[in-house]
Amino acid sequence: MKKIFYGWLLAALAALCLLPWQQQEAGLFAGEWLRDGQFFSDRGAPALLHLLSFGAWPLGVFFALIAASAALVAGNPHRKTLGLGQIFIGATGLLWLAWLGWGPLAASTGLGFGALLLALCLLFLLTSGAAACGVCRGDAFVAGAIGLIICLISLFVLFPVALILVSAGQPMEDGGTGAAALARRLADPGIWSLNCVAGPGRCGVAWNTLALALLTGVSATFLGLVFALLVTRTNGRWVRPMRAITILPIVTPPFVLGLALILLFGRNGAITSMVGDLFGIEQSRWLYGMTGVWLSQMLAFAPIAFMTLIGVVEGVSPSLEEASGTLGASSWQTFVKVSLPLMRPGIANAFLLCFIESMADFGNPMVLGGNFHVLSTEIFFSVVGASNDQGRAATLAIVLLTFAVGAFFIQNLWLGKKSYVTVTGKADHGGHASLNPRLKTTLWSIALPWFAFTALIYGTVVAGGFVNNWGQDNAFTLRHYIDAFGITTGASGWHWTGQAWPSLFTTLTISAIAAPLTAFVGILSAWLLVRQQFALKSAFEFGTMLSFAIPGTVIGISYILAFNSAPIELTGTATILILCFVFRNMPMGLRTGIAAMRQLDGSLDEASITLGASSWTTMRKVILPLLRPAIASALVYGFVRSITSISAVVFLVSADYDMATSYIIGLVSNGNYGTAIAYATVLIVVILLCIQLIHLLVGKRRLRRVSAEKTLPAAVPNLEKSYA
Repeated sequence: MKKIFYGWLLAALAALCLLPWQQQEAGLFAGEWLRDGQFFSDRGAPALLHLLSFGAWPLGVFFALIAASAALVAGNPHRKTLGLGQIFIGATGLLWLAWLGWGPLAASTGLGFGALLLALCLLFLLTSGAAACGVCRGDAFVAGAIGLIICLISLFVLFPVALILVSAGQPMEDGGTGAAALARRLADPGIWSLNCVAGPGRCGVAWNTLALALLTGVSATFLGLVFALLVTRTNGRWVRPMRAITILPIVTPPFVLGLALILLFGRNGAITSMVGDLFGIEQSRWLYGMTGVWLSQMLAFAPIAFMTLIGVVEGVSPSLEEASGTLGASSWQTFVKVSLPLMRPGIANAFLLCFIESMADFGNPMVLGGNFHVLSTEIFFSVVGASNDQGRAATLAIVLLTFAVGAFFIQNLWLGKKSYVTVTGKADHGGHASLNPRLKTTLWSIALPWFAFTALIYGTVVAGGFVNNWGQDNAFTLRHYIDAFGITTGASGWHWTGQAWPSLFTTLTISAIAAPLTAFVGILSAWLLVRQQFALKSAFEFGTMLSFAIPGTVIGISYILAFNSAPIELTGTATILILCFVFRNMPMGLRTGIAAMRQLDGSLDEASITLGASSWTTMRKVILPLLRPAIASALVYGFVRSITSISAVVFLVSADYDMATSYIIGLVSNGNYGTAIAYATVLIVVILLCIQLIHLLVGKRRLRRVSAEKTLPAAVPNLEKSYA
C-alpha cells in the first residue's frame, strides 16, 4: 500500500514541477512549451514556476498536501489510518482543483497537462485510500477502475448532456420559463400526434421515431443473427466473402448508402427507369419516406448486430449441444431449446444497439426522409434552422432519451437473472452442432439475396467514381481519383498533391487513437458491471449508455457548450474529436463485453484469485484472452465509427482537423459527386485493410475445442499443444 502511495505522490509532484499548468494550443507532444523559453513563460510554465514567479499562491495548496502526505507515510500509521489520510488528501486536492477551475479563482485559460496528471493522481490516491478502508474488499485495482470510469462518464457524458438538457427550460417567446416552458414544449402536438391515417409519416415525430426504431431493431437483429449463424456454423467457399460483404455497410458513411439508393431507386434512378420502361409502371417517389429510411438503416445497422452476435454464437458450448443430441433431440430442437436461448444476451444487446442507433441516426433520414420526420432531424433543424430554438431541441432530446431508457429497462427485464454461462474453463470435445438442413437452406435463401442487393449498392458506389457524371456522361475517367489522391514526383521526392490527403491522414490518426481508448473504457466497464458489486450499479450502467442514446448532433452541440472555454478548453483541437468518439462509441464495446462476460463462468476469476493473482493479473491473463472476440468487435467498431461519423463531427471539426465525412459532405454540397464517391471508395478500402490488421493483432480466442471427427487419443497431443 505504501509503494502505491509513494508512486502517486511522485507522479503528482512531477505534474506540478515539470508539466505545463495551462493548456497548450499545439498539444503536449508538439513540444511548444519547451521551445523559445516557453517553459519559463506564464503559458508554458509548470505549477511550481507559477507559484514562485507569477504569484499564483493558490497552487501552494497542492504542495502542502504533498508535504502532509509524506509526513503521514513517515509516521508508519495503521493501514486504515493511512487509507483515511489518502481519502482526505485526494478529496481535498480534487475539490481545490475544481475550485480553481470553475470557482471564483477560475483562470481565463484552460487547464493543461500538468493539471490533468495531478487530477488523475489525486483520484487514484482517493480510491486507493478507499480500498485500504475495505471498499471493494480492499482491492485497489477495482476501486481505482470504478473511480476512473465514474469520473470519465461524469465529465464527458453527464456534464455535457446536462448543459444542453437544462436549456429545455429556456424562456419561450410568448412567456413561460423553467418547468412550465418544458411542459409546454413536451405537449407540442407535432411530437405526439396520432393522426396516422394518411400514413406513418403523418404521425408525431415521437411515434415515427419509435416505429422506425422498432422495425429497424427487429429486422437488423434478425439479419445479424442469420449472418452470424452462417459464418460460424457452416463451411464453404461463400463464408469468407460473405463475412467481408456483411461488414461493408458499417465501413461506409451512411449518406453514401443513401446516395446509392437514390441513384438506383429514386424517381429517376437507374432501376426505377428500367422497370418503368419494361413494364410501363409510373415512376414514383416510394423511396422517400419511412420505407427508404428503413431500408438504408437495415443496410447500415445489420452489421452492428452481426458484430455483436458473432462472438456470442461462437461462445455457445458444443458440449451442451452434444448433450442435447445424446438425449435424443433433433438438430432443430437442439437449436431452438439449447443454442438459441444461450444466445439471448447477444440478441438483446444487438437489438438494443440497433434500436438506439436507429433513433439517433441523422444521415439516412436527412437524405431519404422526405416528409417522414424523426426526432434526430427535428433536433437538427431546431438548432440550425431559422428559429434557432435550443429549448425545443433539448426537449426533443429528452423524449429521445426516454425511449432509449425504456428500451434499456425492457431489455434487462427480458434477460432477467438467468444464467447464460457457456465457457467454464473446461475443454470442449466436439464441434458445434450442425444446423438443421431446412434451417440452413432458409438462412441461405435470406442471406444470398441480401448479399446480392448489398453488392449492387456497392457496385453503384464504385462505378460512380469512374464516370464523368452519373446518368449524364458515363464515359470512363480517373480524374476524380487523381483530384482526390494524386501523387507526383519531383526533384525533392514524392508530393501528395491530391486535395483529400490531409483529411485522410487526420481521420486515420484520430481514429487510431480513439479506437483502443474506446475498447478500453467499454471492456473495463463491462467487467465492472458483470463481475463486481458496488453501490449505484444501475446508475453506473445507465451513464455508460447515455451518450449512445443522444443524437450525434446533440452530442456535438453539448461538447461545444461544455468545452468551449476554461477550465477545459478543447474546441478546435483533436482532443475534443477523440473524446467525442470514445464516449459516443464506447457503449458498443460495453454491450458486446457484457454479452461475452456473461458467458464466462465466475469460477475462472475465483480460481485465479485463490491462487494468489491480483484482480489486475486476473483481468490481464485470464479474462482478456477469453474476450478477444469482444475486444476485436469493440476495436473495429470504435475505429470504423470514428471514421464514418458525421452528425457530431460537423460541429467539432476545424481547419486544422477536418475529418473525412465532413470533407465528403463539403464535396457533395459543391456538386462534386464524382470526387466524393471516389473518396468514399478509397475510404472503404482503407478501412477494410485496417480491420484485417486489427483482427490479426488481437488474434483468436483459444478454447481447446477439438473437432468431433477426431478420436480422443488422437486429440490429446493437439490439446496439449493448444494449451502450451
